[in-house]
Amino acid sequence: MNPSLLLQLPLLIFLPSVFGCYTSIFNFGDSLSDTGNLYYTCSSPHPSQVCFFPYGETFFHRPTGRFSDGRVVLDFFAISLGLPLVHPYRSLGLGAEDFRKGLNFAVGGATALDLSFFQQRGIPNLPSTAVSLRNQLQWFKETYSSICASSPSMCKDVLKSSLFILGEIGGNDYNYFFLDKRNIEELKPLVPLVLKEIASVILELIELGVETLMVPANIPIGCLPVYVQLYKTTDKDQYDPRNGCLKWLNQFCEYHNEQLQEELKRIRAFHPHVHLIYADYFNAAMRIYNAPKEFGLIDPLQVCCVDGNGSYYFPTPCGKPWTSVCDEPSKYVSWDGLHLTEAAYKLMATSLLNGSFTTPQFSISCLQQNSSTKLLHLQ
Repeated sequence: MNPSLLLQLPLLIFLPSVFGCYTSIFNFGDSLSDTGNLYYTCSSPHPSQVCFFPYGETFFHRPTGRFSDGRVVLDFFAISLGLPLVHPYRSLGLGAEDFRKGLNFAVGGATALDLSFFQQRGIPNLPSTAVSLRNQLQWFKETYSSICASSPSMCKDVLKSSLFILGEIGGNDYNYFFLDKRNIEELKPLVPLVLKEIASVILELIELGVETLMVPANIPIGCLPVYVQLYKTTDKDQYDPRNGCLKWLNQFCEYHNEQLQEELKRIRAFHPHVHLIYADYFNAAMRIYNAPKEFGLIDPLQVCCVDGNGSYYFPTPCGKPWTSVCDEPSKYVSWDGLHLTEAAYKLMATSLLNGSFTTPQFSISCLQQNSSTKLLHLQ
């Protein structure tokens, strides 16, 4: 099959026999998976750029709080599992039925560590709307307690049958330092702190009764155009010749991801009954950066949504009155210089859901319930 056709195919990676394996999705994370929590702060004095067009133009035809022109990886996970798009926690009027369908607690700008950690280290321009992973867990626990007090057995069943996705989270913990051009040596000690917080939240969810958790890796930030521009240099050795990405930034992300996998191994050893899945967002994305033409995409370092002069920077100009948008976002990888297009997210989700970039394979829980289940691999 021609890989470029993947962009036109419905993302139904699982055969019908797999649908219903998970009854709902609960998600925690940052802008890579925010489906509307930040959107509910749009009435604030300083609204986020995702409150404005052209965010959401491709699929929803309006801003929804997603940091893309359309759907994100989380949306494609839900579609492929035959589930509704995951409802943002900050929506009004949540009840037992909403909880049963799953909730999304991810917020754009979120960090694994508490925001006071960054304030104490003089990091400027922290978003006033940013929250920590611990905040998101507290929202979940409060919702669980209030809704499940009258139906504890229903809620326990929901926890057992749902897919919990923890991330991508931790990327912003590093982004805030890198965007301030801090020395990389200052960031290495952050990795064990970030991973300790992620592990702590995983363990609390397991203690509550969660049985399936997916933990995504950090994406290759050395391939994000804003970083390529920010750290532009004449030293050709700093660039990966295959794709033009900054090698040292990607190596840092790989270091985080390697340590994350070791942390997950330790947790599995103590909780063998739990399906703890590592989702390799890094290599699912690198597959696109290394061979964009195979998927009908242009140079992945070109940005679709820029300012009137064709420039991109941080904070991203996309969503401002002077925004200029490319004619065909479906041919781009980068949406606003920091986030990806729906087309790129769809390709990432395809790679993840067919088991190529998950350890153990994403389908393991389903296969244990139905040994005859098979995955439709798209080449």
